Amino acid sequence: MVDVKELYQRKLLSIPEAVGLVRSNQTICCAMAAAEPPGLEAELGRHKDRLENVRVWVCLPMREYDFVIKPEMAGHFFVENWFYGAPDRRVHKEGRQAYIPNNLYQAARVKLEAHGKLDIFWGTATPPDKRGWMSLSLGLVIEKQMLEAADLVVLEINENLPWTLGDTQIHLNDVDYVVENTCPLVQLPVVPPSAEEEAIGGYIADLIDDGATIQLGIGGIPNAITQCLHEKRDLGVHTEMFTDGMVDLYEAGVITNKKKTLWKDKMVGAFALGTQKLYDFVDNNLGVEFQQGKVTNDPHVIRQNYKMVSVNTALQVDLTGQVCSESIGSLQYSGTGGQLDTHRGAQMSPGGKGIIALRATARGGTISTIVGQLTPGAGVTVPRQDVDYVVTEFGVAHLRGLCVKDRVEALIAIAHPDFRHQLREEAERLMLVPRVMVAVL
Repeated sequence: MVDVKELYQRKLLSIPEAVGLVRSNQTICCAMAAAEPPGLEAELGRHKDRLENVRVWVCLPMREYDFVIKPEMAGHFFVENWFYGAPDRRVHKEGRQAYIPNNLYQAARVKLEAHGKLDIFWGTATPPDKRGWMSLSLGLVIEKQMLEAADLVVLEINENLPWTLGDTQIHLNDVDYVVENTCPLVQLPVVPPSAEEEAIGGYIADLIDDGATIQLGIGGIPNAITQCLHEKRDLGVHTEMFTDGMVDLYEAGVITNKKKTLWKDKMVGAFALGTQKLYDFVDNNLGVEFQQGKVTNDPHVIRQNYKMVSVNTALQVDLTGQVCSESIGSLQYSGTGGQLDTHRGAQMSPGGKGIIALRATARGGTISTIVGQLTPGAGVTVPRQDVDYVVTEFGVAHLRGLCVKDRVEALIAIAHPDFRHQLREEAERLMLVPRVMVAVL
């Protein structure tokens, strides 16, 4: 039997040596969010003069890297991205990056089928234990599928990564090389909710029953929701992303996972992104299980949870119920992520609900987010035939099963009062309602 320490040393490269294995015209896939390999990605740009036409697949990148942001990287690297952040929007305009439309639970499989081949996977992992096992730690959305498909696998070992349980384990034998980079973990501070977000959180909390299983995203609105759930009992978690708010609810005794249908007594998710408090919580926690995104986000898996509630945020909702959560017109802003996966799965669940939340206005109150038509070029994240609940700080519109006329009325009722008259006129102009049915407030 090979000694683990000896095997590790045989596979150990410096970061420049590992990046030196990349060749022109190859494709690299990087682990996402808090699991991204910062040492390898920071090094890649330094190799531009010897590389051409290298494609790099990323998702929700958390740091800025030269190979992405510097104009002189054009022709050397092209980035394909499942979920944009602020730097990606800027680079997109410069033509060095493109968005990958996807539903999260199918993202890895569909991309691999379309591309036909993955040359290199870069990810992060904990140091191996005495038997050679490592944990992929904070990311399992696409990571394991890509790792298993790649011709060459390099993992960046970081002693600060928590050891997470579930399907995260990978053996040293199944990795070609490792590099070492013990660096601070990326952290996403908790965003205090605004007054509008607190109102939205209150409305959504009223829609969540005791014993429900929940999926939440991150940001002011989800943070407000968790603050409003402290009177609930026996909630469960089946989510795409573990967040700090879930830790708070667990410590308050609100989340017990005792009423869950799947993975009873356990929180289940695909990745974690938050503060050190969250990372400490998931470390070697038998009550937290990471499963691959193809499992956690499969609507046919989600539907098996009793009273599953999916809560996601949006940028715009039109008067017929079309939801845009990912772009401002044709400008890609973020991504679909798992929104449609979880929204559909929740509605197929017995007693389940799919909730879309958004503030009623944007740009300092100067524009309405409830609109007659989505901005031209906007991506439809949730089709109108799938929409269920829409919530703003002015109330709840339950659209599922409603005709367009009734949807118009329900959505105008939760729009900001300053824009309701304008929206009624727009509904008439678009022939969503007959002129005789439009009454000025």
